[in-house]
Amino acid sequence: RSRQGRHGRTPVAMDLSAGPNILELYQKPVNITTYDTKWIPTSARFVVLGSYARATGCLQIYSLDTENEGVKLNKELEKKAAFKCGTFGASSLRERHLATGNFEGYLQLWDLQRPEKPLMDVKAHTSIVNAIDGAGGQRSGYGPPELVTGGRDGCVRVWDVRQKDAPVAIFEPAEGVKARDCWSVAFGNSFNDEERCVLAGYDNGDVKMFDLRTGTVRVEHNVRNGVCSVEFDRKEIAMNKFVVTCLESAFTVFDARTQHPAKGFSSVTEKVPVSATVWGAKHLPQNREVSMVLGGDGTLMLYKYQYPDQRVVKDKDGVKTGVAGTMNLVSSKNVSTQPISSWDWSPDKEGLAVCGSFDQTVRVVCATRLNTL
Repeated sequence: RSRQGRHGRTPVAMDLSAGPNILELYQKPVNITTYDTKWIPTSARFVVLGSYARATGCLQIYSLDTENEGVKLNKELEKKAAFKCGTFGASSLRERHLATGNFEGYLQLWDLQRPEKPLMDVKAHTSIVNAIDGAGGQRSGYGPPELVTGGRDGCVRVWDVRQKDAPVAIFEPAEGVKARDCWSVAFGNSFNDEERCVLAGYDNGDVKMFDLRTGTVRVEHNVRNGVCSVEFDRKEIAMNKFVVTCLESAFTVFDARTQHPAKGFSSVTEKVPVSATVWGAKHLPQNREVSMVLGGDGTLMLYKYQYPDQRVVKDKDGVKTGVAGTMNLVSSKNVSTQPISSWDWSPDKEGLAVCGSFDQTVRVVCATRLNTL
C-alpha cells in the first residue's frame, strides 16, 4: 500500500476477475472549470462545457483518438457567458443540436457544425440556469421535442424547440413564498404522446414531480438535504423508479410504479461509503438497474438496484402502496481529489462514459463486465 501511482495516489488492489470494474482509459487536462460533459449521439465524440478563468463560456469538442494521445481536441469556442449545463435530448439523431444553459440565464441551441451563432437564444431565467434536460428528440420516446430548465430563481420552465420565443409550461413559487434554488431537473413518464412528467430538486431538499398533461404538481417529497440531481431510470417508459442524490453522503431511490394517495412514493435511502456530497446518479442506457453514483471526493461508485419480492402491498386500510428495493454497491474507484461534477454514459457503447471534475481534467472511463450484473 506504500506504492504511489502516477498521480500521487496509492493504487488500490482490485480483483479483475470477479465482476464489473471501473477503468480510467484516458485523461485530458483542460484549462477551464468543467460543468458538464455530453457524448455526441452516434459518434465517438463528446462535448465539454464550462468556464474560463475570466468567466466566459467554453465549448470544446473532443474525439477519441486511440492511436495517438487517446483524446483529441477538434474544436474550441469561447462565448460571452459561462456554460452550466447541456443536453442533446430534444434533438434528432440527424441534427444533433446541443441545448445549453448559461450563468446569465440564457437557454441556447447550437448546431455543432456551425456553432458561431445559436439557433435559439432566449432569456430563460433571471439568473443561472442550473440544470437542463431534453425529451422527444432521439431514437425512442414520444411527444414533442421539449427542453426543461431549472434556475437559481426557483422556476422550472418547459420549452418546445419549435416555439423559441416563450415557454410552454411554467412552474414557479407562489406569490409571497421564498424562491428556493432549483438545482436539478429531469423528464420522465413519456410513454405516449400525451403523458410526460418533470422532476425538480431544490436546495432545501424538496423534490417535486410536475405533470405536464394536467399542469399540476403530482407529488412532493422532502429528502431533508439539498438535492444535487434527479433522474428517472428511463424517460420513455411509464415511470418505474427515480433517484435523488443529496449533499450529505446519501441518495434516495423512489419506486414510482405505485403512488399512495397520502404517502406518495415509497423509497429507500442509501448512505455511500465516502463522506462527501453525492453529485449525481446516472443510469446506464442499456440497463436501467445499473447506475454510476458520483462522489464529491472524486470517487465513482457503481450500483445495481434489486427489486423486492413484492412491489405492491396493501396498508391497513386496504390501499395499495409501493415497496422499494435495495441498492447494492458492486464496484468503486477513486479517480480524482475533487468532485466528479458531470458524467455521461455513451448511448452507443455499453460501459463507455465521459466525466468531468473540478481538478480541471476530463476523463474517458469504461465500466467492464456489466453483463455479469
